[in-house]
Amino acid sequence: MTNFIGTYECKADAKGRFMMPAAIKKQLLPMIEEGFVIRRSIFQPCLELYPMKEWNAVMEKIGKLNRFKKNHNDFIRLFTAGVKTVEVDANGRLLIPRDLIGFAGISKELTVASAINIIEIWDKDKYEEAVGASAADFADLAQEVMGNDTTDLLS
Repeated sequence: MTNFIGTYECKADAKGRFMMPAAIKKQLLPMIEEGFVIRRSIFQPCLELYPMKEWNAVMEKIGKLNRFKKNHNDFIRLFTAGVKTVEVDANGRLLIPRDLIGFAGISKELTVASAINIIEIWDKDKYEEAVGASAADFADLAQEVMGNDTTDLLS
């Protein structure tokens, strides 16, 4: 599993292209030939960039769902809605598809943030809002999620 590190601010051009930050691009280099998948986030107004290997691992899990169960079929449809394959071009730029720019409300300034094995792409102001709103509750959230006395989460 890949573990990305870093949060960076970038500028998108009128076509929705942005220069991948050098530190992230360096982390992505081993994966550039395979390409990437970009999709809408489930919980936030941002986009998720998956290296193809990570995407295939998710699809393997989702592929085990029973399409003859309505809730499974609905989940598959909603999870894959708007999914696109994308590439980092020779100049280190990534083109965000128009429909996904609209979903995430991305303007000229954006934030690229690591999220363990994927990269989140946010409108800069929305990212600051999300991180700022969460900061007040982070101690409680950290205790709830990671403060469990069992070692299951970290082992």
